[in-house]
Amino acid sequence: MGIRIGADVGGTFTDVVLQHDDGTFASSKVLTTHERPEEGILAAIDTVVSDHGVSLSDVEQVIHGTTLATNAVIERKGSRTAFVTTAGFRDVIQTRTESRFEQYDLNIVLPTALVERADRYVVPERIGAKGEILRPFDDVAANKVIDAIEAGGYESVAVGFMHSYRNPAHEQRFGQHLADRLPHVMVSLSSQVSPQMREFERFNTVCVNAYVQPLMASYVRRLETELVARGASCPLYLIHSGGGLVSVDTAVAYPVRLVESGPAGGAIFAAHLAARYGRQQVLSYDMGGTTAKIALIEKYNPHTATTFEVARTTRFKKGSGMPISIPVIEMIEIGAGGGSITEIDSLGQIQVGPRSAGSEPGPACYDRGGTEPTVTDANLLLGRLSPDTFGAKDIELSVSKAETAVHKVATQVDMEQGEVAVGIGEIIDENMTNAARVHAVENGKDLTGYSMVAFGGGAPLHASRLMDKLGLAEVFVPPDAGVGSAVGFLLAPFSYEAVRSLYTTVDGLDVDAANSLLYELTAEAEGFVRQGTDGDLVTERRASMRYRGQGWEIPVALPDGEFDNTSAGALGDAFTSAYREFFGRAIDGLTIEVVSWSVKVMSIVEPPQVVELLEPGQPIAPQSGRFMYDPASSQQVTASIVSRDVLSPGATVEGPAVIIEDQTSTVVGAHQTVVVQPDLSLRITRKSS
Repeated sequence: MGIRIGADVGGTFTDVVLQHDDGTFASSKVLTTHERPEEGILAAIDTVVSDHGVSLSDVEQVIHGTTLATNAVIERKGSRTAFVTTAGFRDVIQTRTESRFEQYDLNIVLPTALVERADRYVVPERIGAKGEILRPFDDVAANKVIDAIEAGGYESVAVGFMHSYRNPAHEQRFGQHLADRLPHVMVSLSSQVSPQMREFERFNTVCVNAYVQPLMASYVRRLETELVARGASCPLYLIHSGGGLVSVDTAVAYPVRLVESGPAGGAIFAAHLAARYGRQQVLSYDMGGTTAKIALIEKYNPHTATTFEVARTTRFKKGSGMPISIPVIEMIEIGAGGGSITEIDSLGQIQVGPRSAGSEPGPACYDRGGTEPTVTDANLLLGRLSPDTFGAKDIELSVSKAETAVHKVATQVDMEQGEVAVGIGEIIDENMTNAARVHAVENGKDLTGYSMVAFGGGAPLHASRLMDKLGLAEVFVPPDAGVGSAVGFLLAPFSYEAVRSLYTTVDGLDVDAANSLLYELTAEAEGFVRQGTDGDLVTERRASMRYRGQGWEIPVALPDGEFDNTSAGALGDAFTSAYREFFGRAIDGLTIEVVSWSVKVMSIVEPPQVVELLEPGQPIAPQSGRFMYDPASSQQVTASIVSRDVLSPGATVEGPAVIIEDQTSTVVGAHQTVVVQPDLSLRITRKSS
């Protein structure tokens, strides 16, 4: 297998996992260095290789996922970017679509466009929806636009012309003009970044790509250089939003595909565990210091989509963010983490998140200068965490600092300090529960009876409570849960999904055009994957389809082989079956349309060995105990304190309990039981009584 390293940069912590050649893992967790994120990665790598007697020259791969692109978009800290589009369409990214995330709010504030109007330019040209040239490209006007771009001192340029997904000639022509005259300026073409219909989504996507490209290129190249300077001779790969690995060159060319790279690793981790446990319906729950990410796993695969939103301004509200049309593992992400700050809103109520204390200064109890009360401070006061068993290097938890921070809120709302701590815990749990319900409903699912895989530094602390609130059957807390996303990077295949729009109807299926497009998409995706592997590959093909008159599509799996004159009926039947599974019933007599086509090529990853689950046995004696608040009974209880590293397969722990380890702690309610499984995962279920 070889020695490999996975590195995940989050908003609060940077996690690094070392995979030995026998498949076992070692890890290190450090606070994220926001100004230069590579410093935290390199520090964690130095620690983990030194502690385990490994030289960087022995490492065969370094795989990295980061929230840097996401944070740049959310915080508007990207490069100075110009947007060039077709004359008459300058304001598409500002006027958006007719959809409103608050239908009846007369004072609704829509998200601000990423590129301001003063930085948008137009070129007289026009290509029709079928790819025909309606207005020739104006070279003179194009060069005047380039004059303005040069004078404006832009670092990056996004180019999005109408219907360029059908005919990219005009975009390519303008891109060549830019390359000839301004070779130092980075250029993103929508026909390369996101060749899909719907100009609002396509224009946004190419703007995001251009906006973060200089930042990501500089960062990734610095990291690559520093690894070489430390003795590494292996390639650096990045995990993209669809859950696969790509080369540095691909990541630099299409950094928009890294917008959800870190969370995607977590979903891959959860899907791997779902297959190991033989669970076909799983809720992936990843909670760190800044955010919580929730995804659905069906039949051992995460849900995927070709469009998602980043930087939502209103929590949970579809349409309140910036839509990006790239292949992505579908999940919901909210500002709910250990560092989520507690405030009093305009109605005098306690509000938790989405603001986070992050790693600088961190929660008040970290004693690093933070003074605002956070979820971690509340967990410390509720007995779920303890200074004696926290286990994080370089952090000594301060109970007095946590008490001081929470007391400020208690004074404002005229409540006892303990009541406020309970309230913080319950509010953050309810926020995450609501997010999970919303995500399930949006996907047509009922979570009752689902299994949960909980990982990240914060998830094991809250998973047992979410299990009750959501009516889940069980919770698995795997080994290395505190660094689960980084482990997921090491389980991910090399993959790339190529997507392009080509409109047709099933009845009027253009067989030759469909076959030609699928062939081109397969070659494109395979070309990217071959940058990382020369092994065997598998291919998945899908079409985005809908009934005529509908505004959105559903993915439909396509059979292998070429289409022929008899394929239309099979394609229509496949759509009808998929539509019925998603919505409960199909609609007769409506024309079926195909909007986009996609081909995903990926390397083969060996499936995990299935674990035969163990049932509860004789409970073990606790090593010690401490008071802990149990929300299920609304009481202070004496919780058993058990170190995870002494638990062997079959060991049973009765709640209330806290199972401690270096990078997280697992809270078990008084009505719950934990059984250690053969792979050393903790399985939490309700007591039979």
